[in-house]
Amino acid sequence: MGLNGPLLAGLVLVGSINGGQASNLCAYIARGDVALSVLMTTATTIGCIFMTPLICKFALGSVVAVDAVGMAKSTIQVVLVPIVAGVTLNKIAPKACRTAEPFCPIVGVLMTILLVGASVANCAEGIINAGATLQLAAFGLHFVGGVVGYWMMKLCGYDETVCRTTAIETSMKSSAFGFLLASLHFPEYLVRVPSAVSVVWMAVLGSTMAVVWRFIPVTDGSAKSDPALTA
Repeated sequence: MGLNGPLLAGLVLVGSINGGQASNLCAYIARGDVALSVLMTTATTIGCIFMTPLICKFALGSVVAVDAVGMAKSTIQVVLVPIVAGVTLNKIAPKACRTAEPFCPIVGVLMTILLVGASVANCAEGIINAGATLQLAAFGLHFVGGVVGYWMMKLCGYDETVCRTTAIETSMKSSAFGFLLASLHFPEYLVRVPSAVSVVWMAVLGSTMAVVWRFIPVTDGSAKSDPALTA
């Protein structure tokens, strides 16, 4: 699409990071397989510790400087450490975790709003200067990811529930984390701009799929017997 090196690097970064945690909620709304969604998010979260630096290094080494070692360290700090801490706390202090659990969604939403708002505001000038081409590229990244995820599962013979879940997972990315990595480990300021744009398109496409599929019944017998889904 004719994007310059830093913007291309930013898009590759977004495409190589883990799935977004909001995909679990969208999978639930879309009558998907929530357990599978959580498993996929966890798998990509752990996998990105190794794969994101490698993909960026191999794909972008000649386009823009990449601090692969620094990215791996940041990924471990931001992704792996919180997961380990959460699992450990849930094991040794389950009552305290249950007490705090009702407040976690509210905190999560507020933090997400701050992250998204800060990302977009920080890159406002770069977003405007990049024009419609970057918007189309970011939209295409998430849209194509969702389409390929859905039809790959359909061609492999999986049921509608799995297809919906996979589409949401492959479409939604942890774009705020991509913004953080771009800010810390890419010398070019413009590398973080695609992540800021991606945050918006990811939320729009993910929520759209969730709401549309919510009103389209799963007719192949794969619907999960969850009373909340039929409430």
